[in-house]
Amino acid sequence: MKWMKPVVSTLLLCAAFSSQAAPDLSKVTLVLGDQARNLRSLIEAADVMKDAPYQYRWANFQGAAPLFEAQRAGAVDTSYAGDLPVLMAASGGVPLKIIATNVGDAGSNGVIVPADSPIHSVKDLVGKEVVVSSARGSISQHLLYEALEEAQVKRDTVPVRFVLPTDASAAFNSGQIAAWATFDPYLGIAEQHGARLLRDGKGLTTALSFVTATQSSLDDPAKRAAIVDFTHRLAKAREWALEHPQQYNAVYAQLTRLSPENAQKITPRISHGVRGVTAEDVAKVQKVSDLFSELKILPNKVDVQAITDNSVFTH
Repeated sequence: MKWMKPVVSTLLLCAAFSSQAAPDLSKVTLVLGDQARNLRSLIEAADVMKDAPYQYRWANFQGAAPLFEAQRAGAVDTSYAGDLPVLMAASGGVPLKIIATNVGDAGSNGVIVPADSPIHSVKDLVGKEVVVSSARGSISQHLLYEALEEAQVKRDTVPVRFVLPTDASAAFNSGQIAAWATFDPYLGIAEQHGARLLRDGKGLTTALSFVTATQSSLDDPAKRAAIVDFTHRLAKAREWALEHPQQYNAVYAQLTRLSPENAQKITPRISHGVRGVTAEDVAKVQKVSDLFSELKILPNKVDVQAITDNSVFTH
């Protein structure tokens, strides 16, 4: 019938266009930035990357600061970090976009002291140096400042020094640190060895972390398609971990060289799931951004919505 000709032609044209538009992912290699093997342990435990149509490799860092320096240099395509480190990176000119939200647990960030310390509350930190990991603008600095405000302790009465977590861990274990603001797995490991918790992030911090992607990677159609795919696989892996806590714990323990018993304290509070970035997420993190701009810790103001790409992870 004559009326079918244009319809058929249109369908053929659309099919041809779709075929041409589909990028060849077999030539793509993603470099996935990770901290303390958190994502790698999850991905390997859930085994969600076995049929990925692209190549990938991991780049592991002990904290957010060196991870974002790698992202600034274009050495990684994606990264994973807490809200304030993401803001610090963006404020410092790292060309990134927030593409997905990890709903964390505020118990994974804490201020701790040695078991025999005379410090028994946040109020006792006055005049005592607190080591913060990993760098200026970390989630642990955010927690410390919120904890001091809650305890009505002026920030300028508590000296702060920034030390990367592996170095801080060694110093803490040898009694060289009076108080340490840090995050898992370093927090959980220290607690297993007798460290006493003064305050965790519950009720104080957003507990949100984010998957980000380098702008240049998102601008490459093939890499963008691979990043979209990876983000959805990551969300599936989080679902699997929540449903299979023991299997996840076993792989996490192996990759982090912890005993399964020690890992058991850490893995339940790593994540409550990965999802798209919501307007509520943006509003919460904008408050963090505004606070640390006022404190002159962020070198430049950050518009959180402007550094968010909601089109990568849409459901």
